[in-house]
Amino acid sequence: MDPVKKSLWSLHLAVILLGATALFSRIIPLSALDITLGRAAIAFIVLALLVRVSGASLRFQKPQDIGIALLLGGLMAVHWVTYFAAMQYSSVSVGMIALFTFPVITVLLEPFFEGIKLVWQDVLSAVVVLAGIWLIVPEASLGNQVTLGIAVGVFSALLYALRNLLHRKYFSHYGGAQAMTYQTLVIVLCLCWFGSAELYQASQHTYLMLLILGTICTAAPHALVAYTLIHLRAKTFSLVACMQPLYGVVLAILVLNEQPSWQTLVGGIMVISAAIYETINANKLHPSKGQS
Repeated sequence: MDPVKKSLWSLHLAVILLGATALFSRIIPLSALDITLGRAAIAFIVLALLVRVSGASLRFQKPQDIGIALLLGGLMAVHWVTYFAAMQYSSVSVGMIALFTFPVITVLLEPFFEGIKLVWQDVLSAVVVLAGIWLIVPEASLGNQVTLGIAVGVFSALLYALRNLLHRKYFSHYGGAQAMTYQTLVIVLCLCWFGSAELYQASQHTYLMLLILGTICTAAPHALVAYTLIHLRAKTFSLVACMQPLYGVVLAILVLNEQPSWQTLVGGIMVISAAIYETINANKLHPSKGQS
């Protein structure tokens, strides 16, 4: 098979696996923090082994990179916890849609990192996203579980956008698998103090689910992404990555029997459309820069 076609199929598989991570917020009977801790610990071990087997070094290139890795890992720790929490509060469909406000949030934050100006199209995208989120929100009260899930999901998206911008500016000289090895280690170091007794006394089935989450749905897709970027353009990667909420919602319908309302579906289409538009627009302006 042609390397480009093989990479494209591998990328779609990686995005499907990343979308499947959302299912574990419902399948694993643990808190969002415990799920994140278990996921990060397993992913760190697998990613570290993959990096060493590939012949790459796990040493930092510059001493100042240690501080950046700690910052990125801290942001990812809170991002992953709020990612799972958003879906536990509401649903997989709502949580995934709320998370994918991050491409537009990224565009709104970029002027503070890249020294570029906002254009009216970016403002319009932000308005479309706000309208999509407003359509999903059942009532303007955090006492409503769906509203709370959306709020937590958007906060998670903000953290993810900050992490990506900082990674692109200060840490992009490391490969994807290598960077995630550092960050998963930091996540474990941050959260190991807060893990509950339920995590350490869980059933064999729960540990099996954590193993699948940490290996097949975390370490494996990040390794696949690192492989696909050798043959695919950053634009192609970013556009396919925008399909993650679609895959996640479809999997939630098939596996968890979720039934999203028409407001959720329409709002999701609006949010994902804005994400796709901003991805295309960003790659036109900055063709050498891909999503972290």
